[in-house]
Amino acid sequence: MANVSERTLRYYDKIGLLKPSSMSEKGYRQYSDQDLIKLQKIVLLKKLGFSLDEIELMLLENDPSWISSLQEQIGLVDQKLQYFQRLKETLRKTIEVINRNGMDVHSVIQLLNIISKDDELVEQYKDSKNLHVRIQLHHLYSTNPVEWFEWLRQNIDFSSYRILELGCGNGDLWLETSINLRNREIFLSDLSEGMLNDAKKRLGDDFSYLQIDAENIPFKSDFFNTIIANHVLFYFNDLDRGLKEITRVLKENGIFYASTYGKKHMKEITELAKSFDPRIELSSHSLPEIFGKENGEEILSKYFSCVERKDYFDTLVIDQAKPIVDYIVSCHGNQNELLSGRLNEFYRFVAEKIKAQGSITVTKEACLFVAGNKII
Repeated sequence: MANVSERTLRYYDKIGLLKPSSMSEKGYRQYSDQDLIKLQKIVLLKKLGFSLDEIELMLLENDPSWISSLQEQIGLVDQKLQYFQRLKETLRKTIEVINRNGMDVHSVIQLLNIISKDDELVEQYKDSKNLHVRIQLHHLYSTNPVEWFEWLRQNIDFSSYRILELGCGNGDLWLETSINLRNREIFLSDLSEGMLNDAKKRLGDDFSYLQIDAENIPFKSDFFNTIIANHVLFYFNDLDRGLKEITRVLKENGIFYASTYGKKHMKEITELAKSFDPRIELSSHSLPEIFGKENGEEILSKYFSCVERKDYFDTLVIDQAKPIVDYIVSCHGNQNELLSGRLNEFYRFVAEKIKAQGSITVTKEACLFVAGNKII
């Protein structure tokens, strides 16, 4: 059927991706015309490079995000084309070196480094896609007419000469902005090369892009007038070390902006996932306990004598199941392991909740700390 083996069909049935419409008296699977159409979609998406987990999400309903997913896949293909071009050039140079000098250790290491980049590209693509999914949920269903990034722009002073953003992601903070970029040095940094590539594609060459570890910032002391960390500090491996680095490279009269969540942020999403399976954890750590609305001022006061908290008030009112399922699958916890083969069941579970209630209202609890007068 559609050039798919019986073994593959059995596997798709087992994982819940494509179940037959019925079974014959002799135990044979029977597929309808609709099943065949669905199978053709699966075959197409596999050939386009999507994983079975991604395909299962895309088939949950007539999903308008298909176009977005295909556009993101184009980005991955572009990166892979660049990767294969570098690999081709490295192979050519390696052959030349071997012909001259024989196989040496340096050539082997260089070749292995290039080859390992392929897996990194896929991981960076997943990171970028997951970030986009989470941002989209807020963009589509927020009740506050001033969306998060616009609110940040209203509360951050961009007039200083030299600015560094840590963990810039795909550059959303700098989109649709009236900030005067002339006579400014603005550095956008992230640990992920893929995120930086996305940011550069969206923003162009008005910024400097740096792949750096925020706990080891490669600039001299007292260099930046302004440093921004939007939902970043709770991801630091060593928060104390990271904040010491930030204060080191920040000028004496510089300002540090750090946003974070409160403990009640998105709690209804967590409760919904746990009501389906109590074992689900959407994060391996409680991020607000590391650096959150409740403890952020106390933490920053060790490094700055002046710390102010500005609260952002909002809720999400969500009347569609698919965006919720997408959001949950994009999180950093164990949910994908526990939902494997059960995504359709989970989707129906969420859809029934929405049908019964009309919508799901989700608490948002975010804030921005503005810190100055560094003391370290």
